This record gives sequence, structure tokens and C-alpha cells, in this order.
Amino acid sequence: MSQVLAFDFGASGGRAILAKYDAASGSLKYEEIHRFENGPMDCGGKLCWDFPYLLAEIKKGIEKACEICGKPDSLAFDTWGVDYGLIDGAGKIMGLPANYRDPRTKNMPDKAYEKIAPEKLYAATGNQIMPINTLFQLMAEDNNGASLMLFMPDLFAYALCGAKNADQTIASTSQMLDMKSKGWCADAFALTGKNPKILPQIVSPATVAGEYDGIKVIKVAGHDTQCAVCAMPASDSQCAAFLSCGTWSLIGCECDEPILTEKSMLCELSNELGANGKINYLKNISGLWLIQEIRRNFRAAGREYSYNDMEQLARKAEPFKCFIDPDSPEFALPGEMPEKIRAFCRASNQAVPESDGELIRSIYESLAMKYRIAIDQIKENTGKNFDVLHLLGGGTKDGFLCQMAANSLQIPVAAGPTEATALGNIMLQLIALGDIKNVEEGRKMIKTQEQIKYYAPADGAAWEKAYSRYAEILNK
Repeated sequence: MSQVLAFDFGASGGRAILAKYDAASGSLKYEEIHRFENGPMDCGGKLCWDFPYLLAEIKKGIEKACEICGKPDSLAFDTWGVDYGLIDGAGKIMGLPANYRDPRTKNMPDKAYEKIAPEKLYAATGNQIMPINTLFQLMAEDNNGASLMLFMPDLFAYALCGAKNADQTIASTSQMLDMKSKGWCADAFALTGKNPKILPQIVSPATVAGEYDGIKVIKVAGHDTQCAVCAMPASDSQCAAFLSCGTWSLIGCECDEPILTEKSMLCELSNELGANGKINYLKNISGLWLIQEIRRNFRAAGREYSYNDMEQLARKAEPFKCFIDPDSPEFALPGEMPEKIRAFCRASNQAVPESDGELIRSIYESLAMKYRIAIDQIKENTGKNFDVLHLLGGGTKDGFLCQMAANSLQIPVAAGPTEATALGNIMLQLIALGDIKNVEEGRKMIKTQEQIKYYAPADGAAWEKAYSRYAEILNK
């Protein structure tokens, strides 16, 4: 019986999940034992992560696990991508890690283009070029006294066991990794103006990094998206797409080789390294952040809704009244989401949503439409024709969004597992411990043990007509 502790961080919260695996029966049981909030904090006008608070919550999770099971065999971290912390020459963490939503990187891509053409940068690193990427954060970084840079999951591991390496999946979110060699790209990193000595050694997922109080600290797929895709249930599909749906929506498919063409770059598609050695070819789309943020705005205005309340309001609202581009820059920053949606609709000559239900429905429908755009672009660049979408993560709880995704794409949606990210983390720990052979074996276990709900596409003609309108709005 192996017992492992998975710390799963999102951009709005974190959890500790304790899992027990019986190798004899192949049975996996798990439970959430600790939950805590996470979010950006203002630090002298800069958005940051409260690392000491998060580390304290991690230690609470470890204490609770030890109370339950004596002591877990291992623990591991997965988090959102791109963000990092800096270590000084004495081994001390320097200040608070910056939050990717901090606006300091706004003009950094244009600054980079003065030295390198975007198509050359993309051909080397394969990442969708976004101001939030680690490359551009380091360009804007004003702290030059660091001896080491570590991504967030690696920073947590460092704080516990002193490990100074980085998992390759999280490194592949940075715009600084060579997608062919899987090593650091010197030309890309040179744009930061920083000393390359700060770059950590890169290791594969399922690597034991050290120990904390007798518990193995394992590097899994540090990027939560890659943990989620790792836990995609084994499928009889001829060609499957995935959608990891949480604060961000990451939609894509697995490929054997990166796609580094200018056409792919112009489609804003990204190549990231998966835990199984595949390339996860995907698009980053603003996800349930929009729902989370507008809920906060409603609460501030004195209207308290549960997520189920919001879904019911959206269901009752008029369909296809108005749309937004979820990735328009104004929606990336917190605050005033209802006003931003209405302003977008006015500027694009659409009907303006008035009720809370209309506002919420505009987000749902716009996300589903954006999934269609992304899938069409991925089809065009890969030649694949998808027959199912595996929807993974917290978004599986939202039946309204799952059905809209099926309707928009006009392919079946297999929703589950809800705990895909944590399960991927757990699976990779078990691989490192020798309990499971590989990702394929873990996926078969997940298909057998986890509940998957299926959504058949409907209302094809209405969605196709609405999609034509949506495409016109975005192209104006």
C-alpha cells in the first residue's frame, strides 16, 4: 500500500489530496484533506503571490496527512504555468513571486521583437507568444541579484528539500525551452539580459528530487495542465482532443512532434511537453476566471450567487444575444467585469446584456465559441479530425458548459475526471515509486475507476448560425 500526497494549486486556490494505492488489487482511493484560498495580492503596486502563506498551508496539509496515515511515502506539487521565484547566493528566496496578471510585461513582446523576429522565437520555443510568459516576465524583472530561478512547483519543492531543478513540463511554458532539444534555448533567454547561470537543471516528470521529514519529494508534471492531460482516461477514440478547464481553458491534442510553423504561430497555438513524452499542442483561452471574477463583482454589489445559481440564471437568459472575446486584454485584469462585457458589446455593435443572466450566458457561449475556433485551427495545423473531446478538471462540474462545448464543436464530450489534475499528480508519484509502469497504465486505471459523463451534441444548425456571427464579431 503506497500513500502519496498531491498538492494541486490553481490560480484561485490550492488543495492537498491524500491517495492510497493498493498494488495487489489496483485500487486507488483518494480524499481532499486540506483546502485554502489563493490569489494575487498587491505588494507596493505589483501583483504578487503570498509565498510564505502558501508554504504555511502546504505544511498544514502535510501535518494533516501525517495525522491520518502516519506519514505519506511521497508528496509532489503541480501549479499554473509561467510564474517563478528567485533565489539569492545564500539560498534565500528573494521577495514574493510576481503574479502573471501584473501589467509590467504588457509591452515586453514588442521589445523582444526589436532583437528577434516573432516567427524565429516561435520556431525555437513553440509557445504561444503572450506577455505573461516567463521570458517576458524576466525581461521586466528588475531584480538582478539572483543565483537561481525556479518555477512555482519547483520553488515549493526547494522550500521543503532544497532541490534546485525544474520539471520539463513547467519549463515548456516559459518561452525559453528549445522544443526540439528539450533544453534551454540560449537565443531566447538572451533576450532577458539575465545571467544564464540562473536557469535550473531540467528533469523528467516522475523524478525523486529529495526528502522532507522522511517523505520523498517528487517532481511530477509541474504544470497543472500536463497533470490533467496525463489523467485523460484511456479511450477507444480514433482521434481525441482534450480541454483542461479551470481558471484557464487549455484545449488541444497530443502530437508526436512539435508544430513550429509560422501558420501555427499566427493561430496562437502552443507546444508544451507532456508527462508521457508527447507534445501537447494546445491553445490557451481565458476560462472560468471570467465566471469567478464576475461572481466576485456581483458579490461586491450585494448580489450573492452560488455557481449553480449563476448557471440557472444563464439557462433562463436569451441564447446568442451577444458575445465577447474571452481573450480580449481588458478581461484579463480583475474588476468591473459586467461593465467590461457591456463595453465590448457596444463597441462591436451588438445588443448590450442588461440582466445578470444575460451577462453570465454571454461568457458561457463565448467560451464555447472560442473552443470551436481553437479546434478548427488545431485541425488545420495537424490534419486531425477529432471524434471526441475529453473535458478534464473543475469544468466537468458545470453541465451547462459541457453541453455548450458539445453543441459548439458538434462532437461528443466525455467529461471527467473532475480531479484530473490531482490524479495526474498522484499517478506520476506512483510511477516514481514503482507502483505503476507508465502513463498508459495509469490512464486505463482511471477509465475503470473514475466516473465519466457523456454529452451528445445538439442544436447544430442554431450553433452553426451563431458561430458565423461570432466569427464576424471577432474579425472586425
